Amino acid sequence: MAVRAVRGAVQLERDEAGHMDEQVGALLTAVLERNSLSTDDLISIWFTATPDLHSDFPAAAARKLGIVDVPLICAQELAVEGAMPRVVRLLAHVESDRPRAGISHVYLGAAAALRKDIAQ
Repeated sequence: MAVRAVRGAVQLERDEAGHMDEQVGALLTAVLERNSLSTDDLISIWFTATPDLHSDFPAAAARKLGIVDVPLICAQELAVEGAMPRVVRLLAHVESDRPRAGISHVYLGAAAALRKDIAQ
């Protein structure tokens, strides 16, 4: 079993805790489903949020999904002029038998524009 990294992002429509839970939950679910992973395959998840998101921690959505024994951390993205607003990104470290090229990186909705080279 190899350790792989999975990227993902989602753009929120508004900065509200319930909306963040919903959207980050959808992102995490898609990452797991598209890579045939269970929560037991998760090693750690690093979340970032753009500086305009203040309503909650993205990791709180993971905990609400039942991801309770996986190390999670949140950080703020750089405030780069012209960057897409209201974006939560993740970098998940997982155990997987998939080759690196077989990992599905998940960019939902408008966030697909962030990484057209790897978004699936």
